[in-house]
Amino acid sequence: MNLNILSYFIYLTITAIIIFVVGQILYKNGNVFVSQLVPNHEDLCKKVNKNLLLGYYLLNLGYCAITILSWEKIETINQLIGIITYKTSVILFIIGILHYFNIYMITNYLKKLIN
Repeated sequence: MNLNILSYFIYLTITAIIIFVVGQILYKNGNVFVSQLVPNHEDLCKKVNKNLLLGYYLLNLGYCAITILSWEKIETINQLIGIITYKTSVILFIIGILHYFNIYMITNYLKKLIN
């Protein structure tokens, strides 16, 4: 059995679930955050938040798919677990960085719009 194919399936499944769950949490909580930054423009806030969610999904899922190209041949189960753990932790780190970067950028941009 080819362990690389098994590892790709496990990795993409785990990261897709993480990305979608975190995306829904960020979308729900982000709507409140954006609404406070731009009061009385609820429709605009929802559109901005939906665009952020879409960009979040595309960027993270695309990165997950691209990282598969750089994997070496997996020969043991221990190597499979190690690679999946490492690659998944990198995705989680990137999600965290992107979240704080988005908050910083949106806050600065919306402050400019308000003033």
